[in-house]
Amino acid sequence: MTLPSSATLVTGASSGIGRAVAKRLAARSQLVLQGRDRGRLAEVREECGGAEHLIWQRNFENAHGVGADIASIVREKGIEIEHVVHCAGVAPVGHARLVTAGQVELAMNVNVLSALEIVAQLLKRPVNGLALRSAVFVSSIWGQFGAPGHVIYSATKGALDAAMRSLAVELAPRVRVNCLSLGAIETPMAARALADPQIVDRISVDYPLGLGSPEKVAATIDFLLSEDASWITGQVVTMDGGRTSHMSNK
Repeated sequence: MTLPSSATLVTGASSGIGRAVAKRLAARSQLVLQGRDRGRLAEVREECGGAEHLIWQRNFENAHGVGADIASIVREKGIEIEHVVHCAGVAPVGHARLVTAGQVELAMNVNVLSALEIVAQLLKRPVNGLALRSAVFVSSIWGQFGAPGHVIYSATKGALDAAMRSLAVELAPRVRVNCLSLGAIETPMAARALADPQIVDRISVDYPLGLGSPEKVAATIDFLLSEDASWITGQVVTMDGGRTSHMSNK
């Protein structure tokens, strides 16, 4: 199979939503698969069809140098990145009185700053030409609504949403940028919470359509990257099984 010369970067590709996105897009785009674990990334690459897809092993807990790293990959591999899907994320949960600057910095690095570093580099003509066409950042309904224990997570996702809006205005019409704001998705990251019967019971009440799946999220991201979404930019697109239709903080 011969893929186009332009590539799609999927961060957080080693599991959950990122893995589902990679598998969804693999048939029509060369992929750059980012994650912390090379072994798991290699497994995803095999699921996606093999060696034409590239592995980028990188921990985003320190965002310094992320942009330079992706610029090096683009130059060394002779590729152009047309789409970016930022699925990498951490979801710290804890009482506000326990928040530390280190926890905030780590979450901001993974959830926000790494995405901005990547986009900044891919906008530079000596690095990526004029190849970049669209970006989708995976966000959360907790960036727009409050919840106990979610101070850090909400702050990072709110920042991601805000940054997306400014990017969309600045980069239009050539580059489209959107956020996909998610409710509860059945991923490995959510497995611990979903092991609690009380949480599962609460979800059955709060989510009219039940839990979401990574595959459904991947299908929506596929649409947002496509020409069918060519008049959509600067939007926080909510995908939450109906959760926010009756949101409260009780």
